[in-house]
Amino acid sequence: MEKYFKLKEHGTNVRTEVIAGLTTFLTMAYILAVNPNILGTVMDKSGVFVATALASAIATFIMGLWANYPIALSAGLGLNAYFAYTVCLGELGGEADAFTICLTAVFVEGIIFIILSLFKVREQIINGIPMNLKNGISAGIGLFVAFIGMQGAGIIIKNDSTLVSLGDFAKPQVALALIGFVIILVLEHYHVKGSVLIGILATWFLGMLAQLGGWYVVDVENGVYSLFPDFSQGLQLGGIANTAFKFNFAWAGKHLIQFIAIMFSFLYVDLFDTVGTVVGVADKARLLDKEGKLPRVGRVLMSDAIGTVAGACLGTSTITSFVESSAGVAAGGRTGLTAVVTGFMFLVSLVLSPIFLAIPSFATAPALIYVGMLMVSSAKKIEFDGDIADTAAAYMALVMMPLAYSIATGIMFGIIVWVILKVFEKKTKDISPVMWVVFVLFCLRIVSLVTHFS
Repeated sequence: MEKYFKLKEHGTNVRTEVIAGLTTFLTMAYILAVNPNILGTVMDKSGVFVATALASAIATFIMGLWANYPIALSAGLGLNAYFAYTVCLGELGGEADAFTICLTAVFVEGIIFIILSLFKVREQIINGIPMNLKNGISAGIGLFVAFIGMQGAGIIIKNDSTLVSLGDFAKPQVALALIGFVIILVLEHYHVKGSVLIGILATWFLGMLAQLGGWYVVDVENGVYSLFPDFSQGLQLGGIANTAFKFNFAWAGKHLIQFIAIMFSFLYVDLFDTVGTVVGVADKARLLDKEGKLPRVGRVLMSDAIGTVAGACLGTSTITSFVESSAGVAAGGRTGLTAVVTGFMFLVSLVLSPIFLAIPSFATAPALIYVGMLMVSSAKKIEFDGDIADTAAAYMALVMMPLAYSIATGIMFGIIVWVILKVFEKKTKDISPVMWVVFVLFCLRIVSLVTHFS
């Protein structure tokens, strides 16, 4: 393992990598419950569960064994909702087995990604992003991750008047999540190995005690589930036959323009979500070189592309790099061994799913809030007194990611502002050809959004 993953070179060891892999898995295991619930509205739920676990394992193994990075992949949130609600139930509501059309779009998107990765287009995008903007992206992802964690625990809730507001501290989910966060901070202060993982498990254990004591009350109708694993349903793995290789190329051929529009929406979000996640996680793991470039980035992006194709074949929405990988990095993960452990846990989840699905979002929230704190520290490296284009780009990425609830949107605003200001500064020589192309694509994206909302 030392020779293959170069553990000493990255300042890590097998124990640390295993703990990091488990930490990453636990912070993103929720996808095994969320994805089937979302896609299950239009597909076989048990089949989606198996497809999600298998596709996540395949993509994460490739990332770990080939790219040697501690980045895990699974079905992207937002993309699965777009898949089920916007396209299948909305645009294609009148079509029989509409999910087969969406799976076809995801498959074609994955093939395009593979081609873009072979020609190093995605690699050039990542390496072409200015360093100040990369720091803004990393800090923005930190705020975004913390926001996700606080929402999951109910610390921050929806408010019709102010959009968001503080949650109810009388609820056990809120109190226990904050206790878990303090546990992680105290353990970190004393340099305890695996502090993030211990924080997750401790919060879950406290939740079970709260359930036994009657403070945490199960209310399935309102989405409050038991914290104890339920093995009564047994294993349900046969559903994969209802989702695997269910493509509809005939419909795509007859409705080509509509199909391309659907496919491009998947393509856009996946491309820039991945770019942002890779930059943010790599920066926090100190994997970027002195020029702000990521070695072997082509392999990282190819892992993502292959994962998307595998996911479409098995029967799930777009597979993408998960920002929760930063939790494993915070636990010390620095190599592909972290990803291999996470991928292995996705396979284990097929037979031990009741255990992993019983871990609530408020138990993983402390880890996400802590990781957010670490990633926001990248804001220290933003040069606010330098070129106004670099400063404004970093700022827009930093604020738009959490406020628009989208990594891709944050990058879009950052790059558009950067290019426009560079033009006014008469510094167009700083804009590479690939950044001009990205700028045009983002402008077209805005036009499509204006058309959609008008």
